[in-house]
Amino acid sequence: MTHGPDPLARFRAAAVAREAAGLRRVLRPRACDDSLLDLASNDYLGLSGDRRLAEAASAAAFAWGTGSTGSRLVTGSTALHARLEERLAAFTGAGALVFSSGYLANLAAVTALGRDALVVSDAGNHASIVDACRLSRSPVTVTPHRDVTAVEKALAGRETEHAIVVTDALFSVDGDLAPLADLHAAAVRQGALLVVDEAHSLGVLGSGGRGAVHAAGLAGEPTVVRTVTLSKSLGSQGGAVLGAPEVIETLINTGRSFIFDTALAPGSVAAALAAVDILHNQPELPGYVLTRAKELAALARDLGLETNDPAGAVVPIVLGQPETALRAAVICAEHGVRVGCFRPPSVPVGRSCLRLTARANLSSDDLAVIRGALTAVAEMKVTM
Repeated sequence: MTHGPDPLARFRAAAVAREAAGLRRVLRPRACDDSLLDLASNDYLGLSGDRRLAEAASAAAFAWGTGSTGSRLVTGSTALHARLEERLAAFTGAGALVFSSGYLANLAAVTALGRDALVVSDAGNHASIVDACRLSRSPVTVTPHRDVTAVEKALAGRETEHAIVVTDALFSVDGDLAPLADLHAAAVRQGALLVVDEAHSLGVLGSGGRGAVHAAGLAGEPTVVRTVTLSKSLGSQGGAVLGAPEVIETLINTGRSFIFDTALAPGSVAAALAAVDILHNQPELPGYVLTRAKELAALARDLGLETNDPAGAVVPIVLGQPETALRAAVICAEHGVRVGCFRPPSVPVGRSCLRLTARANLSSDDLAVIRGALTAVAEMKVTM
């Protein structure tokens, strides 16, 4: 029998090229009793290990089972799901629809609301938004980062009747904030919806952690749609879309990543419910996050490391080349601190960085450990 070319050869060659460029990614499973100080996760309020969430999740698993058993439109909508949607709506000021992940919430929001419309997307948007734009099968215009003038120009010159503008609220690597009030004003002038991904701002920004849209005074606007994740500040799993009744109705009936996906497991729903209650009862928690983020940025600047003035929990430390960032991450781990390491394509070429994420429960002792790790990184950078 004659065999053709090896169909796996191209994947092996690509892996070799990634390794040579310092861009290969590998899985590094962590133990439940891992001793490293965590500055890599998105657990901004420190709730993922909170006993109240664990107890709520455990009770729900015993009551409802470990899985949701089906899609939301079949058997997957429980009384817990309805309760979480009611609590999210009361907390954020908009109707809510729960998904099994924030990624799928973005896919549904952009593909369903952007159907037969121009989709205007910020160049710095998260991969889930980029993928949603591609799957929408609609014309897409990518505008320069945080450029309101470019957004309005794209809207004004569109050939479609309808349009949506989609942006992260707080961008996940640089940690900067979208100009939401100005974007909304431009969208209103041009008859467009504004879709805002609040993944990194819910629980961190706005009164009591209600998000960047709330902070911008737009929470009650029917032409603003929000997507959120339950897996960051809320310490659980899943996502949701927040919007007007017309938006929720549209997603239930046309959002493919809602209709055809198994519903979020009851344990995760219950944990998220407990987290919303904690945030409601402890509105001071977001302020602790922002204070710690500013302290981390000041510490980095004091050591001569490049960073920015954080708008939320994300504090990037720009190091340039992938190899430098990888070495810096190893050094941090050797000094007891786990940090994020971002390289192309997650960031532009030449902007590889460490990403530090502040948490509400970081202590003064933790900051001393972090100082030691970043001091070693600064010393490494000087010698390179």
